[in-house]
Amino acid sequence: MNRRRIHIGRIPAVGPMLVAAGLVLAACSSGGNASPATTGAGSSVTSTTATFGLEAAFTPGSAAVNGSTDVYHCSLIDPHITTDRVLVASQFLPGVAAEVHHAIYFLIPPDQAARARELNAAGGGWGCFGAPLNPTGSFDNTVWLGGWAPGPTVVHRMPTGTGISMPAGSLVVMQIHYNLLAGDRPDNSRVQLVSVPAAGSHLKELQTTKYVAPPDLPCPSGVTGPLCDRAASVADLSARTGQQAESFLGTIEKVCAPYHDAANPLVQGDLVTTTCTWNVGQTMHLLFAAPHMHLLGASERITLLSGGNETSLADVAHYNFDNQHAQVVPSGLTAHAGDRIRVTCTYDPTLRQKLPQLRSLPARFVTWGDGSSDEMCLGTVGWTAT
Repeated sequence: MNRRRIHIGRIPAVGPMLVAAGLVLAACSSGGNASPATTGAGSSVTSTTATFGLEAAFTPGSAAVNGSTDVYHCSLIDPHITTDRVLVASQFLPGVAAEVHHAIYFLIPPDQAARARELNAAGGGWGCFGAPLNPTGSFDNTVWLGGWAPGPTVVHRMPTGTGISMPAGSLVVMQIHYNLLAGDRPDNSRVQLVSVPAAGSHLKELQTTKYVAPPDLPCPSGVTGPLCDRAASVADLSARTGQQAESFLGTIEKVCAPYHDAANPLVQGDLVTTTCTWNVGQTMHLLFAAPHMHLLGASERITLLSGGNETSLADVAHYNFDNQHAQVVPSGLTAHAGDRIRVTCTYDPTLRQKLPQLRSLPARFVTWGDGSSDEMCLGTVGWTAT
């Protein structure tokens, strides 16, 4: 059975969030590939492509703790931005794709550069089961420039007429989540960033918001073990990935309580469904939506609730962890303050006893967590201000 495997911003006022890991990257080319790029605003500017790679291969198992099969590692990239630029495309090039659960690259603005350099003082990057600049704390809404999850390795281009600002003096943190269930070979992943000068580009700022729901998946009928107790499973989650994971789980359980009961999740046969609905705080011109779950995911739907109508933003009836991608939303669709966005995920917990990567692990009550053997219910929505 195949292992199930986003161009991934910001989360509605909840605080901590999905955290990835990175490698030590150093510029291996300063971007000799220059070409005209149409911004979508009636003008053309010259784009520059810069590729950043590893100084030395990183073996993720060397950083595993407390029996965890997941490693989150951050590294610092200096793209040497001397004038304001706008990111218009990116591509992550995984070295050992089977080991990389996902990768995210974060913008570090000039006023936070000193903190990033402090964390990277030894030059070898740092562990970051948490926010990239607060490795043992909660997600802090650091801007996401882009990312990768299993699926086609392609160039991710920003929607026409949009980009992400990169002020002069900015740095980039690459965060890679390694999944040791698939092995522990040295990795030499790279990232490619394509940008244009901000002056004259006339690009709108692309923004992304994360909408989440808390997975609560009891052990299937007839399956037993110490970690099938939810409290014991959550304690193990903290030991493997840090206290911030338990704090985030508690936060989303509380916020989503009107839509989801952690003690009595919706179970239908072998399947378990979770949902949460979030208020929209401002007018947003919607561009894309990207579902994300882990290995137990069966289906996911992201919808906009507006004026008594429900519009699908993304609908994956047969979720495949190894083929994740964003879906373009209907053209011209706008969400307004007072509208709501709902994310709904359905899981098959019996896959934990069937998938080669999971069946040797202890049975457990599966909750939200950063590990590949934990779960997520995440919907990322890309938008611009109108």
